[in-house]
Amino acid sequence: QLQLVESGGGLVQPGGSLRLSCVTSGFTLDYYPIGWFRQAPGKGLEGVSCISSDAGTTTYARSVKGRFTISRDNAKNTVYLQMNSLKPEDTAVYYCAVARPSNYPPTLDGSDYDYWGQGTQVTVSS
Repeated sequence: QLQLVESGGGLVQPGGSLRLSCVTSGFTLDYYPIGWFRQAPGKGLEGVSCISSDAGTTTYARSVKGRFTISRDNAKNTVYLQMNSLKPEDTAVYYCAVARPSNYPPTLDGSDYDYWGQGTQVTVSS
């Protein structure tokens, strides 16, 4: 059974950092692109970052570029999102999702992703 489980969220002050993890199971991560998305209260789903299966291609939303870094460790079946210089507007539930191997280069369009985790809450507040 294919699963994605996010962790690492929490409450952090503005300017702080968090590292989110997305642990996958039920499939061979090596062949699949992964995306991170977020949804703030009262807002729609926003694509944050995505990474190709070989980690050779990464994409970031303009709102997070230069502050967030996506990476993957296929041997650990895990994809990470390092978030630095966090701002209150980064507050949201963060989701990871997996797209089909044919999805190259990966995009920040949620409709390209087939399976999703349950999400982890990130709150940036003083």
